[in-house]
Amino acid sequence: MIKASDVKELRERTGAGMLDCKKALEATDGNMENAIDWLREKGISKAAKKESRIAAEGLTEAQVDGNVAVLLEVNCETDFVAQNEDFKGLVSSLIKTLLHNDVKTMEEANKLTIDGGSETVEETIVNFVAKIGEKISFRRFERIEKTDSQVFGVYSHMGGKITAVVVLDNTTDEVAKDVAMHVAAMNPTAVRRDEVPAELVERESHVIKEQVMAEGKPADIAEKMVTGRLNKFYKEICLEEQPFIKDSNTNVLNYVKSNGGEIVSMVRYGVGEGIEKKQENFADEVMSQIQGA
Repeated sequence: MIKASDVKELRERTGAGMLDCKKALEATDGNMENAIDWLREKGISKAAKKESRIAAEGLTEAQVDGNVAVLLEVNCETDFVAQNEDFKGLVSSLIKTLLHNDVKTMEEANKLTIDGGSETVEETIVNFVAKIGEKISFRRFERIEKTDSQVFGVYSHMGGKITAVVVLDNTTDEVAKDVAMHVAAMNPTAVRRDEVPAELVERESHVIKEQVMAEGKPADIAEKMVTGRLNKFYKEICLEEQPFIKDSNTNVLNYVKSNGGEIVSMVRYGVGEGIEKKQENFADEVMSQIQGA
């Protein structure tokens, strides 16, 4: 029987998860040193030690298969690894797996097997960490479905640093791609006003009111100024109201309408957005890789 104290000790020595430590001890009849080797052989110990490191580089990618599209983001620590063919192959394998399996959550996605093999997504990433020598994080994905009358627009920018997927109804692939390019470039918050998060509108309204009050305007004038500035805010963040990137004389809504279509949805991923990045110069980065290998 494996002792809880042994599991605890193995976890402290390797940084691996409790369940993995228990499996290692069971596989080695409780021998601590052999259990450490078992974890190292599986790549688990090495991967666990890198979990505290920041992975804010990487790739976004989208692929379409019939009426299904998948957009995902996979992160690594350096842009050097992001451009590695093995890393790109990992991203491609993940996206194909997600295209062929109807899953909604990261938990479900991590349990899928890659390319019909025996390894799960989670196990594949752990083994890849051991091979590549950097923290790798399968951060997020979106599985998007459309009807037969709808079209996907996909646009990737800067070699996968930004990728956008849009769904349009009753128009052409070319129009959809134009809108996806606009979304990638202009980063709208929502398709239309009623989709803007209420807390975002409240925060912006509060800021505008404070600004107007500081200007000492009469109440009736102040109210009109708040409404006017809020309208400007919507035009900056709502896809339909933004000036179209290829023709600033019209907005995106009118561009799509003039081509017989309607915007249904959009998703945009930017690599590392929301992740606090550590600042390093190139020499430090190279040394950190050598020392961490």
